[in-house]
Amino acid sequence: MRRRTRGHRSPEALGAHPDPYQLSRRATVTLAGFFLAIAAAAVLSMVSLPYVVRQPGPIVDTLGDIGGTKLITVKGAQTYETSGSLDFTTIRDLGGPGDSVNVWELLWGAVDPDTEVFHEEEVYPPGLTSKQVEEEGAAQMIDSQQEAIAAALKALGKPVKERVTIASVAEDAPSAAVLEKGDEIVGVDGTAIAGADELRAAIQKHRPGDPVALELRRDGKTVEVSAKTRDSDGKATVGVFLGREFDFPFSVQVEAGHVGGPSAGMMFALGIYDTLTPGAMTGGQEIAGTGTITADGEVGPIGGIRQKVAGARDGGADWFLAPAPNCEDLAGHVPDGLRVVRVSTFDEAREAVQAIAAKKADDLPTCST
Repeated sequence: MRRRTRGHRSPEALGAHPDPYQLSRRATVTLAGFFLAIAAAAVLSMVSLPYVVRQPGPIVDTLGDIGGTKLITVKGAQTYETSGSLDFTTIRDLGGPGDSVNVWELLWGAVDPDTEVFHEEEVYPPGLTSKQVEEEGAAQMIDSQQEAIAAALKALGKPVKERVTIASVAEDAPSAAVLEKGDEIVGVDGTAIAGADELRAAIQKHRPGDPVALELRRDGKTVEVSAKTRDSDGKATVGVFLGREFDFPFSVQVEAGHVGGPSAGMMFALGIYDTLTPGAMTGGQEIAGTGTITADGEVGPIGGIRQKVAGARDGGADWFLAPAPNCEDLAGHVPDGLRVVRVSTFDEAREAVQAIAAKKADDLPTCST
C-alpha cells in the first residue's frame, strides 16, 4: 500500500493571490512620510511669528461708491457729473497687534516681489492693541478727510475757517493743570491766531520755560490762562497735541468704508474738486494715487508705497500720483505699464490730472526724473 506524503504548500503553489490590502514596505514608508508632511504643515501654520507681511490692497474710486453709498456727497452747492476715476490705494497687513503670521505667509512674503516683510516693532510700537490700531486709523482717516475738504475748497476760492483745538495734553506738560482736551485756542499774548502754524510761531517767540498767555474757548466761554512752556528741540512748547477743525460754507461728506489712515487725503481732495467743477477733470482716464494732505495743500509721504503702486497696476490704473518724498522708495519698483508722477502740493496734483486728461503729460515730472 502506497502512502501519500502530505506536506505544507505555499499559497503560490495553491494558486492563491497576495492580500490586496497588504501594503509593501515602500508604500508604507511613502504614506507615513505623507502624513508626517501634513502634520508638519499643520504645525507650521499654527506657529505665530512677530512679523508683518505687507501686501497690495484694493483700489477705491473717490468718484464712485461703496456698497451703494457715494464716497463724496455734497449738499448746499452745485455738483457736476464726471467720468474716469481718481482712485485711492490701500495696503493689507498680515500680522501686528491681535494678529499673527505663520511660516507659510512669511515665506510667501519673502518671494513675492510685491510684498514686503517687516519685524512687528518696525511697524507697530510695543504694547499697542488691535483696538488702539483701529481707533488711531479711524481718527487719522477722519482728520485727513477734513483736511482734504479744506484743501479742495481753498483751491476753489471758497471761505474756510479753521479752528485750532487741543486734541490731548501730555501728562508731564508743565501746563497740564490749566489746559484741557477740547479747548479751542483763539489767541496768544492778546493777538488772535488763525491757524496751527500761527499758534506755533507765536509760542516759539518765547524762551523755553517762560509763560505764555493763551486765550481759550471752553464750553462756550472765553478763558484766559498763563501756560508755562518747556523745551522741545530748542523751541518753546506747552506740551499739547493740536487738532484742526474747520467751518465750511456748505456740507461735504466723505465715506471711506472700513479703510483707516491718512494716506487717501490727496485723492479725496482731487475727487472733491472734480465733483464741484464742470466736466471730467480726468478726461475719462483711470488715475490712482496716494499721499497725505494738509488744509494748505501740502502733500506728504506715506507708508507702503511699493504695495500701493502694485495695487494700482492690478486695479487697471495707467497713472499714479506719488508724494515726492516716496520716489526714493520706488527706485526699481515701478510696475511695467504704470507711469508714476511725483507731486508735492495739491496744485501740482490737480495740474497733473488735467495734463493727463488733455494728453499733454509728456513733460510731467516722474519718480525717475
